[in-house]
Amino acid sequence: MLKCGMNGSQVKVFGKAVQALSRISDELWLDPSEKGLALRSVNSCRSAYGCVLFSPVFFQHYQWSTSAEMNDNDTISNLNCKLGIKSILPIFRCLNSLERNVEKCKIFTRSDKSKVIFQFFCRHGIKRTHNVCFQESQPLQVIFEKNTCSNTLMIQPRVLAEAIVLFTSNQEEMTLAVTPRNVCIKSYSEESMDLTNSVYSEMCVGPDEFDFFQIGVDTEITFCLKELKGMLTFSEAIRAPISIHFDIPGKPMALSVDGMLLEANFVLATLADEPSRESSPQSLCLSQKRERSDVACSNSKAGEEGSKATEYIAGKAAPKRLYPNETLTDISILENCGSPIINGDITAVPESSVSDTEEVPGSLYLRKVKERR
Repeated sequence: MLKCGMNGSQVKVFGKAVQALSRISDELWLDPSEKGLALRSVNSCRSAYGCVLFSPVFFQHYQWSTSAEMNDNDTISNLNCKLGIKSILPIFRCLNSLERNVEKCKIFTRSDKSKVIFQFFCRHGIKRTHNVCFQESQPLQVIFEKNTCSNTLMIQPRVLAEAIVLFTSNQEEMTLAVTPRNVCIKSYSEESMDLTNSVYSEMCVGPDEFDFFQIGVDTEITFCLKELKGMLTFSEAIRAPISIHFDIPGKPMALSVDGMLLEANFVLATLADEPSRESSPQSLCLSQKRERSDVACSNSKAGEEGSKATEYIAGKAAPKRLYPNETLTDISILENCGSPIINGDITAVPESSVSDTEEVPGSLYLRKVKERR
């Protein structure tokens, strides 16, 4: 059960979080817990994961309770609501209008009818009620050790937005090249780029423009621009700097925003630094000549003391096998860490909420999966 209330300004921030997560996937999970209400999303390619956690004190009032149902381990499970983003996004489309006119907003669940109800109490006694059907499904939760990354940048969203505004509207990926002296943001292009129909943009930013600047390894990573734009919009709304944590190409990167009453974390795949090859129709996001990674899970190494299950981002360029003796019939299947996959949904993993480290066994890595020739 979930019950929470917000005022007009809080509704705007909540709506910005929904809009940011809509850039990742067509599905959104509401995951209430004692740590607050988490909104989670993961794309179908398993290459991007996002979570925004609102602490209980963010809301005017916050109440939650576990469902009465017992899972396979005889423990009480949380109520996890999977919503279609197309159902909830129109509710928060006109945020400026909501901020001006909404005096109070209530969000609560009706488990008996599998519905999440959004009630807006507006000026002049107007009351708007939206009933959104949900499906009970455990959300994917991943762990990413941000503090172990060699490179960390913190920058005001306005500065970063001015840098990426140089890119054309059809630019879907960007490259971030860093050295201890500067950061270069440039548009990504394939080796076979048609110079007559393409625009190549590049902008360099000095260390003084960053709130925090730590470069341990000179590197150049390429990732999707869509999720970055979503995080930028959200960080601008709450007026908080955005942090970027990353290592070398092929390993995941994290975008994070930490506020006093909320925190947001996006974990994105980066292009692996591999020789060019013919792309597959199922390759991630774009028609790439280099494979992008995909979120998958694998068992940790045998015999390693203190080992635990890990979440992986693996290549998506139509891989035939993850292991020599294992065949996948669906490239988007999440290889779980001991939990079965049910009806194609994301596997259930122990409950956690977003923090500097997601509290789920394992960690998120990127590995390369070579396509059988």
